[in-house]
Amino acid sequence: MASDWNTNIIEEFRANSGKVGGPFAGRELLLLTTTGAKSGLPRTNPLAFIRDGGHIVIIASKAGAPTNPDWYYNVRANPEVTVELGTDKFQATATPITEGPERDRLYAAMVEVMPGFADYAEKTGRVIPVVTLTPTP
Repeated sequence: MASDWNTNIIEEFRANSGKVGGPFAGRELLLLTTTGAKSGLPRTNPLAFIRDGGHIVIIASKAGAPTNPDWYYNVRANPEVTVELGTDKFQATATPITEGPERDRLYAAMVEVMPGFADYAEKTGRVIPVVTLTPTP
């Protein structure tokens, strides 16, 4: 079950100062905590990311599924999020980018770091949204 998978990654992340093993060994992940669009409850997801200037960039790929991940709908409804990066925890504002050259540039930058994201884009009929996270001062 996906929730058990995520729970184990989240526990490992927090126990090891942001480091995880298995398929993510050697890769940086972050934990994104959103407010549920329908439930209003906090929801935490481990996600791959890249940095772009002062922003952190995440991808709403859901491994190429035909629908966006739940966390994406949460940030659309409630853009104020909490990010855990290594041992740092901070507030940020999530901004979805669903089309255009900036979305394409950021998606391509993620593919350079994690080529599997190219497969996700080929696998689905939707344009996978990019989301920038801007730390709140």
